[in-house]
Amino acid sequence: MSSRIFQSVIIQLKDATDRTIGVADSQGFVVACSELSMIGSYLDDFQSISESPEQVFATNVRTYKLLGGVEGKFDYAVFVSGHDSMARSICILAGVAIAEAKTNYEEKHDKTTFIKNIISDNILPGDVYVRAKELHFTADVPRTVFLVRQIDKSDVAAIEVLQGMFPEKQKDFVLSVNETDIVIIMEMSPNFDAADLNAAAESIEKAMFRELGVKVVIGIGTTAHHLRELADRYKEAQVAIDVGRVFDDDKSIIHYENLGLGRIIYQLPTTLCEMFLSEVFKKSPIESLDQETLYTINKFFENNLNVSETSRKLFVHRNTLIYRLEKIKKLTGLDLREFDHAIVFKVALMVKKYLNSQNKIH
Repeated sequence: MSSRIFQSVIIQLKDATDRTIGVADSQGFVVACSELSMIGSYLDDFQSISESPEQVFATNVRTYKLLGGVEGKFDYAVFVSGHDSMARSICILAGVAIAEAKTNYEEKHDKTTFIKNIISDNILPGDVYVRAKELHFTADVPRTVFLVRQIDKSDVAAIEVLQGMFPEKQKDFVLSVNETDIVIIMEMSPNFDAADLNAAAESIEKAMFRELGVKVVIGIGTTAHHLRELADRYKEAQVAIDVGRVFDDDKSIIHYENLGLGRIIYQLPTTLCEMFLSEVFKKSPIESLDQETLYTINKFFENNLNVSETSRKLFVHRNTLIYRLEKIKKLTGLDLREFDHAIVFKVALMVKKYLNSQNKIH
């Protein structure tokens, strides 16, 4: 338990009384106090605590209230200077406030550990419900998983920036996974939609760059409707970043559910991909297409296989584009003006892009 949590409560209580208020550990050393000079010191009258069966009692110097135990076993003791009825009342009230702060802190800490164990697959699915009940955790509300990955450079202060953006610490959780990755588990309101998700991700991206000058890429999993689904949603966010890096490297926010064909191709063995390319390009390999031809093909796909629209976007005559398409047909045997051929060619381009990315990794 962090002493600064106790100190925060004591500072707030200090304005209401002129009595000295503090917290001692089970050894009798002061861990928090309204009189800062006392922090770290040993309380001479503390010895009598172990001899008292009462939760609230007074010595000749102070009044004490035990926290976190019974029958002489305790974690901490709240103390107030004086042994009169006023000291007793203040000590009881201070004990309630500090005990509540202690419970909230420990519950939050336990919840964070619990969430981290879920996304790391360190807890059995059957234990999730039991543990959630113990922690008074609502298990079946919709939640979203954001994976925020720092690129080019990382900053240790990133976790603090993101925690400041999600102050609902009993509902939202910000977890550091490694030096570059931070996971945000956000509870969603009933009316939350895809536009709201995107807006939240954009806010994260802007805050990271504004506060730290750090660029990030953000993967977003599909909605988790139960705590036990969080591990799968975290994996989805990871896949979103990995697939986006290959097929949508110009995007900084990638939704798993929008990955489309890229997600399927990414899961294929490279040997199968190479076999597919060799079967599609029997006449000549895809490498035989120059950059201008590939640019023309991509523009043709962007404009939904519309010859007139593509020629306008390329600033070339319609007949020039048709000539280029005929040239592609001659080289590859695929006529991009035919939908089935266009589909095969589009997949082949994506497969080639995937293989290139794998070659760079290895």
